[in-house]
Amino acid sequence: MPLTFRVETSGLWLQPQSTKADAVLLTRLDSRMPTKKTARFPRAARLLRPADFERVYKQGRRHFSACMTVFYWARPEAGPDKMQTKTRAGAPAPHGLRVGFTVGRVLGGAVQRNRIKRRLREAVRMTLPAAGVAADVVINPKKSLLAADFADVVNEVKRAFGVIEQKLSQKLSGKATTRPGAAAPHEN
Repeated sequence: MPLTFRVETSGLWLQPQSTKADAVLLTRLDSRMPTKKTARFPRAARLLRPADFERVYKQGRRHFSACMTVFYWARPEAGPDKMQTKTRAGAPAPHGLRVGFTVGRVLGGAVQRNRIKRRLREAVRMTLPAAGVAADVVINPKKSLLAADFADVVNEVKRAFGVIEQKLSQKLSGKATTRPGAAAPHEN
């Protein structure tokens, strides 16, 4: 028995748009399809407040690459002897990298800027280290990012994260070995 039927009247073909059987069939097909996994850029890994962006720009350092400039600032860590830092909502301070994006009007219209942000967000999501140094990062893209292959963008973001972790871990290890007031070792 066919699910749809046609009636010919005076040269016109009439066919119902949807029947109950069609709806049941479509529902069954939709339920068999695998659900789309939504890989998200978690809120805890994002830099959201303007004050955080300003702090990174004013107190942080820079890393330059072909498609972007990356600003980074090491967040002070709360040790066991220090009071645990909290966010405004009362949750514990985030660990690892928090990333924000600044895409100015110089880079193009809204369509181009949104495309740049989507590409960067996905590249960061794919390469974000699970744990490491606690730092805030602001990525400021260049116009060449629109023409670059996505694989190149991912490699640049991965390289930038590697440089940031390397520099900040050297900075932290240098602070741990050099204490104020400690005598420097003598060379013979």
